[in-house]
Amino acid sequence: MTRGLLHPTRRGLLMAGGAGFLTAALPGYVGAQAAPIKIGFQLHRTGIGAAYGRWYERTAQAALKAINDAGGIAGRPVEILFEDDATDPKRGSEVVDKLTQSDGCDLVMGTLFSHVVMGSAPRAGELKVPYLVCSEGYHVASGALNRWTLQPGITDVRAQISTMAPWVAANLGKKVTMVFPDYAFGHDHRDFFTAAIQAQGGEVVAQIAVPPTETSFTRYFPQIPAETEVLYHVMVGPAVLTFVKELGEFYGTGAKPALFGFIDSLEAVDTATPGLEFLEGSHFWEAHPRVKAADAGEHEGHYRTAVGVDDNGASVSDAKDVSTYSHMFSTWETLYFIKQAMEASGYSGPGDRQKLVEAMEATTDLPYGIERPQGAKRFNGKTHQVFGSQHISQVQGGRLVKVHTTTIDEGLYEDAVDYTTMSF
Repeated sequence: MTRGLLHPTRRGLLMAGGAGFLTAALPGYVGAQAAPIKIGFQLHRTGIGAAYGRWYERTAQAALKAINDAGGIAGRPVEILFEDDATDPKRGSEVVDKLTQSDGCDLVMGTLFSHVVMGSAPRAGELKVPYLVCSEGYHVASGALNRWTLQPGITDVRAQISTMAPWVAANLGKKVTMVFPDYAFGHDHRDFFTAAIQAQGGEVVAQIAVPPTETSFTRYFPQIPAETEVLYHVMVGPAVLTFVKELGEFYGTGAKPALFGFIDSLEAVDTATPGLEFLEGSHFWEAHPRVKAADAGEHEGHYRTAVGVDDNGASVSDAKDVSTYSHMFSTWETLYFIKQAMEASGYSGPGDRQKLVEAMEATTDLPYGIERPQGAKRFNGKTHQVFGSQHISQVQGGRLVKVHTTTIDEGLYEDAVDYTTMSF
């Protein structure tokens, strides 16, 4: 396990350890001996989520530094304890247990992959520890989990698709083939987009499920019907570059359907990579545009500097190290959500965990600011899910260029659960 503490350089004090050292070293605290708040971070450091995990860790460290530089949470310094879950649901449950029981963390956050969330949240409920995920899956808002599990830093697939389907039908076509990963996250795409495109007078003519650990995709592409007008693709894992390259090889220079992808298919991949020329003119959903938009908000530059990302969405120290920009902001925003709720509830320790969740449930409007660099949000305390704007970008000259932005209201949907009526 790595302890993520405030550091004046990227690595300088990372391993210094010790709450006493941390308190003495950090500026602006009310009491020199204030006990640190300990946040457990369930990290996909290895496994199929490793590319995301690396940037989730970097972003969380940057947010941690910003929060501590500004005086911490209610005058107390903050620590993050990172623990690898190997992107594995069984290991995920063990990590929640370790961070809470052995390491004494006040809460746990950070999980992305849906199957890991589903395997870990029940243990958080048993331990009665707040569990804040950064996932996108509909699992939280569906009511499938528990009162201790919340998703306050990123929108879910259902909201994203609600805003994308009308644009796809109006601009690209109405006969859609879907290619998606065969697990909970992909199933959300399958189910919600199928219904959403039907509501626009369209139809899904084929659904092609691919195991998330697949390494070659050529055997799936012949399943795409000739009548397909739009190929909707969302892929995850270490083979995403192989997926898009093989898709290009399959179509070659001949006719092909319009391509609409979720940026998951290209997270951590440079769109100008040789072999991806066939993506020119295609469209992608993005939560947070990787390439800095001309109309980017006033806090965008500061956020990029803090997380070490340039205007193209790559590491400032290595242009080939492309970020997972449409997902990693969720860790930054979740940490600031925690800060807001802890200060509002007067949180003092694990005995106040229930009060902390109740304060989170009472939260509604989350305005744009450095706390939310992706954009303003609206939190639904009943469903434990946040809502925000979405973006569509087009590949132009090998770069992603934002061409459309939705409103928060476009992504709202009816409540499926009221967690506030459930017992703790």
